Amino acid sequence: MAKSRVLYVCSTCGGQALKWQGQCPHCHEWNTLTETVQEKSFPHFIPDSAQGHVLSLSEVEVEDMPRFLTGLSEFDRVLGGGLVQGGVVLLGGDPGIGKSTLLLQALSRMSAHYQVLYVSGEESMQQVALRAKRLALDVTRVDLLTETRLEAIHSILAEYRPRVAIIDSIQTIYSESLQSAPGSVAQVRECAARLTRFAKTSGTCVVLVGHVTKEGALAGPRVLEHMVDTVLYFEGDTHSAFRLIRAFKNRFGAVNELGVFAMTEKGLREVGNPSALFLSHHGTRVPGICVMVTQEGTRPLLVEIQALVDETHGSSPRRLSVGLEQNRLAMLLAVLHRHAGIPCFDQDIFINAVGGVKITEPGADLAVMLAIVSSLKNKVFPEKTVVFGEVGLAGEVRPVQRGQERIKEAAKLGFSRAVIPKANLSKQAVKGIEIIAVERVEEAVSALF
Repeated sequence: MAKSRVLYVCSTCGGQALKWQGQCPHCHEWNTLTETVQEKSFPHFIPDSAQGHVLSLSEVEVEDMPRFLTGLSEFDRVLGGGLVQGGVVLLGGDPGIGKSTLLLQALSRMSAHYQVLYVSGEESMQQVALRAKRLALDVTRVDLLTETRLEAIHSILAEYRPRVAIIDSIQTIYSESLQSAPGSVAQVRECAARLTRFAKTSGTCVVLVGHVTKEGALAGPRVLEHMVDTVLYFEGDTHSAFRLIRAFKNRFGAVNELGVFAMTEKGLREVGNPSALFLSHHGTRVPGICVMVTQEGTRPLLVEIQALVDETHGSSPRRLSVGLEQNRLAMLLAVLHRHAGIPCFDQDIFINAVGGVKITEPGADLAVMLAIVSSLKNKVFPEKTVVFGEVGLAGEVRPVQRGQERIKEAAKLGFSRAVIPKANLSKQAVKGIEIIAVERVEEAVSALF
């Protein structure tokens, strides 16, 4: 018997190497090469003859595809309005975060209108039935299959032709045509490609559940994210009752959409007003607290930014940021010193975004700076005031997108004052809220302190 050839495949780019090395020679990522057995090459797909014709783009007939509503408005929001016929969705998250619970709840509601199939590769039929009983779900019309062999799953899907199929999880599925173990780079790539091809040709919407690594990225090759239409991440602390679903890729909707759920004894419950989660309630007003309006996709959210500035007792000051980018914090401190005349080189600074939300947009710059000034001067931030705006290195306050929607959201939640960039000032005033438009950092500091 011929000896199998061993190769090392990069889990990020899929590049191959004959021997293990710390850095991938193709994408230059570190510690991504994993040992695998070289697979025999064979034709994966036979293209349809109709798809081989060249047509003018104007001759292609298009029609609006109806979406499958999942019955969970927060889930539909992240998906861009619901599941799409023939679409492939990849849902990733930590173990025990609630992926299977969410999808089982969605299937139980969708089964009243569509034929659905739940393929479980990790749990037995009894375990899935126990979960449905614990959640008090109506699963009389939900079809269940426990199988890990790709060929058997493909034949069942081709026979039943469900409108929505859940594969839980893609790391447990294996193909008999490959020699490597389930969960390997080759198996995950091949199984995902076959299921994606089936979804496009049959019109079945396929939802793949994916595990994540210690670093929080989806396990398997990075090409897995390129093959699917939508990539969702299930975020949240297992010690907290709140869960966040964030869209990082969506061919049928907006990216960076956010869905908020609360984990209860009866499963995941939708949170209609997520801004209330990120605003803590203090018995007395304290310094270092500033409320900002961030934009998550098409939804404005009010998030409380907390800052604690204390005198440094060591050789070098500490800079710690939770939920915000730490490198940007160092830049904002330099701008605060250079243009507002407020030095912090001898102070420990700690920044926190309440509620566990992660803010990546630069619109939080002005709120972070004003929270730091409030804590440093030990002065309470004005009551019922919200802030948003990007800060440049020259000390200017730059505009952000959807400024008018942010102001309306703050007014709806009872805030009476907003500090915004002057470029975001609209001719139409929002009723019930006073606007303070600033052009530079020093103007914002002098207006509030």
